[in-house]
Amino acid sequence: MFKLFFKQHIGIVYTVRDLFTGRKKLRDCFSTAPFDITFLALVIALLTVGLVMMFSASYIYAWYDKSAAYDPYYYIKKQVVFAIIGVILMLAVSFINHDIFRDASGIVMAIAVLLLAVVLINPYEVAGKEEFKRWLYIPVIGSFQPSEIAKLALIMYLAFSMEKYHKLVEKKAWMIFPYMIIILFVCALVYLENHVSGTLLIFGIGGAMLFFGGIKWQWFAFAGAVVLVAAVIFVFNADKFLEGYASERIRIWLKLLTGEDLTSAEARGSGWQSLQSLYAIGSGGLFGLGFGNSKQKHMYLPEPQNDFVFAIVCEELGFIRALLIIVLFILLVARGFIIGLRAKSKFGALLAMGISFQVGLQAALNIAVVTATVPNTGISLPFFSYGGTSLIVLLMEMGMVLAVSRNGERTKKNAG
Repeated sequence: MFKLFFKQHIGIVYTVRDLFTGRKKLRDCFSTAPFDITFLALVIALLTVGLVMMFSASYIYAWYDKSAAYDPYYYIKKQVVFAIIGVILMLAVSFINHDIFRDASGIVMAIAVLLLAVVLINPYEVAGKEEFKRWLYIPVIGSFQPSEIAKLALIMYLAFSMEKYHKLVEKKAWMIFPYMIIILFVCALVYLENHVSGTLLIFGIGGAMLFFGGIKWQWFAFAGAVVLVAAVIFVFNADKFLEGYASERIRIWLKLLTGEDLTSAEARGSGWQSLQSLYAIGSGGLFGLGFGNSKQKHMYLPEPQNDFVFAIVCEELGFIRALLIIVLFILLVARGFIIGLRAKSKFGALLAMGISFQVGLQAALNIAVVTATVPNTGISLPFFSYGGTSLIVLLMEMGMVLAVSRNGERTKKNAG
């Protein structure tokens, strides 16, 4: 029994063994069938626009930033390197038969949980963010956030498990409980890092995966009502559940939402970033101030290259062009779902849809934060926000979707 469980959950070990012993050919691990060119074009379009806008948003801040050596090209030079590495890995991953991802899902999940535990014990402190325990440091690789890996690991593991137990998932309502335990366990580890936004994102991804996997919709109606009630209680009692900085952000957001005036101290303190973001969006109007002409990036909007890069996009490009970028995200997510629906296996379908949903949810939450539709939670914008770990992992995820599209197209061709 234990051997069977081990083989199913860490199948990649047996795959490697079979390759060395000759039981499996190396060519079986790869696919050279055509991939979905539309999906790739959308990825490259978003990546290109993201790099250009991240540079525009960052160069003034880098010019005055001691940690960036007062080099206006500091962030863009590093981000371009991350992008090149990410694109190479994306293309390499796209050749891998997605059955290999299934075999590796158990060990990837185990590594992600281990990293989340290690970061709580021995976190890498980032200057000015000592209250957070989100980063690990590895020589050569540098600092990274294990939560970025955990998002992908959860998608892979749930896709694998819900394919394996699909009959139970579709017929037995109680199957939601073991999966909820797994999701909540990962969420708890991320929450302990003082990473509320990451917790919410992982919870949303996990819930979507359960829905895609076939959990009965009645459970989601019940769970949705529970989550809604819990969210209302949570928001209005944030000071009891969250660290001071997080509860203060929610309090400021409620004031902005209801139109209540902020005090001078609030406007210059916790509400500063949200206010400057709204000023940037408002000053952009329909057509924007022009590329490079943002005023808020001149040391008004804090760290514009990160979570609030979309505010600079709106200010420089205007509402209409910003809306076109949102359309690109929608098209990318939609194409990912189409690839999932055409996949030859349930695992491939869940993997493609889960990754696509993650990108869409993260983009939607980031834009909602920038527009003060939801509290300031510190969620990055895919393809746009500065960050090596997130960009490389994101592009590898895009490679996985492309790998699923290769297998799907191959099945369709053979069937014809």
